[in-house]
Amino acid sequence: MTLHHHAEGPPDAPPLYLGPSLGTSLALWDRQAPALARHHRVIRWDLPGHGGSPARPLPATLADLGEAVLSLADSLGHDSFAYAGVSLGGAVGTWLAAHHPDRITSLALLSTSARFGKPDPWLERAERVRDHGVAQLAEAARERWFTPAFAASADPAVDALTADHRAVDPQGYAACCEVLATVDLRSELTRIVAPTVIVVGRDDGPTPPSHARELADAIPDAHLVELPRAGHLANVEQPRAVLDVLLNHLGHQEAARQNATTVRREVLGNAHVDRAVAGTTAFTAPFQDFITRYAWGEIWSDETLDRRTRSCITLTALVAGGHREELAMHVRAALRNGLTPDEIGAVLLQTAVYCGVPAANSAFAVADEVLREHNMPREEEV
Repeated sequence: MTLHHHAEGPPDAPPLYLGPSLGTSLALWDRQAPALARHHRVIRWDLPGHGGSPARPLPATLADLGEAVLSLADSLGHDSFAYAGVSLGGAVGTWLAAHHPDRITSLALLSTSARFGKPDPWLERAERVRDHGVAQLAEAARERWFTPAFAASADPAVDALTADHRAVDPQGYAACCEVLATVDLRSELTRIVAPTVIVVGRDDGPTPPSHARELADAIPDAHLVELPRAGHLANVEQPRAVLDVLLNHLGHQEAARQNATTVRREVLGNAHVDRAVAGTTAFTAPFQDFITRYAWGEIWSDETLDRRTRSCITLTALVAGGHREELAMHVRAALRNGLTPDEIGAVLLQTAVYCGVPAANSAFAVADEVLREHNMPREEEV
């Protein structure tokens, strides 16, 4: 059995395999893979008949899928690897950790179960798909996968994943349903020795929190995380929360925090960050940690927009909100990010149109003070 896969991250980094759920492709991990690839050689793979994997030979058991992952790892030269999987992909990871403990260094089980209910519903679904295709199931997938609010949202992942589902080979999908009908790992959970974290959305219908608790109770020293406002595909609906859990579990939270602190210092300057750190108390520490991880580790570290653009947006938002002290700090940051005084002035002039003249007037006064501090020539002085 050959599994289509996609590899990213440094070739010599520790390998991390990401397993998909039924009806999805390796795109399921789009919102975590880039960040995980900073620390790992990330290998995403497709189920038979899903994404780029051929439908045949068809899997008959969970062991078939597990052995296929091991064959993929062997072909890539990975004797051992960390593993994270969603739903059926999570069950594959559970089987691997129980039957090949020497191969699995770390295990993350997302929205999965040791037993996916009684066999009959899965066998009936397999028969329907063989007779009528996957179109009807694909149309209803968003209701199975997400909370109602997210399913109805404009988030592009909803339509993209539904389209992936529509493209699944019916024979491959049906065979995976029959695999799910046979899964019962309950007696094997105590054999798992890899450090394990279990993640579940509190609104997960197909594998509800009770299934996650059963896993956590049986796997030695497993850690359980329940996410609010998340359905079955929690890593799509709550991507940052899931990424945080994975980074922490894989031992990279400190590295991520250090990277975020570096970005914060580059934008705001060492003096400001040193004052913020020195002024941190037990009461304010959680907020400082929150700002560091999300504002600087996620938003400002995202390369979709360059820092000059982010400075322009930030200045506009602060003018609109009337935050004078924050505005002064980010005028200084804008200079560090390469904006000239004229460009800062153009941004503030733009705010006069959309945020109001009084707000812009106040902003010009703040910016003027900052530019004087830096001995920067203003337009009328040139």
